[in-house]
Amino acid sequence: MKRISILAETDRLILRRYEEDDLQDLYEYLSNPKVVEYEPYKTKTLKETEDNLKWRVSSDEMIAVELKSAGKMIGNVYLGKRDFESLEIGYVFNEDYWNKGYAKESCQKLMELVFQKGVHRIYAECDPDNQASWRLLESMDFTREGYLKKNVYFWKDGDGKPIWKDTFIYSKLK
Repeated sequence: MKRISILAETDRLILRRYEEDDLQDLYEYLSNPKVVEYEPYKTKTLKETEDNLKWRVSSDEMIAVELKSAGKMIGNVYLGKRDFESLEIGYVFNEDYWNKGYAKESCQKLMELVFQKGVHRIYAECDPDNQASWRLLESMDFTREGYLKKNVYFWKDGDGKPIWKDTFIYSKLK
């Protein structure tokens, strides 16, 4: 029987640390181009996912989201520690579980817990083209604080020139 380090639960979800047994579920969504379209990484091979999982298992910032009814890990929430009692939040979910409220449910539960522990501010950065992400943030009462133009790039074109991207910045205060 696998050991699960549960952080929180909702009616439908278990929010927990990653386990080595999560490899196939993680690969299922990290290998999907639609899932990683707005992420700073490309789709992952099984070997790359295995290496990435080792990091996730050792990280306190990556939280696996498991669907109780299926016992399946369906995505993750990222809560990265930042200066001034702030956290950065992010989320990535298996495409098969989009538009079912799981990202919102898991984020809201985690935010409730960290605000109770004294976190002052939670913020998120997202691509303006990723409407699903910024609409989710707005549905959780995050405020859009900024729109940075061509401030970041993850890839380069065939000539080695950066492919610049814009960024929305959102935040929510305790």
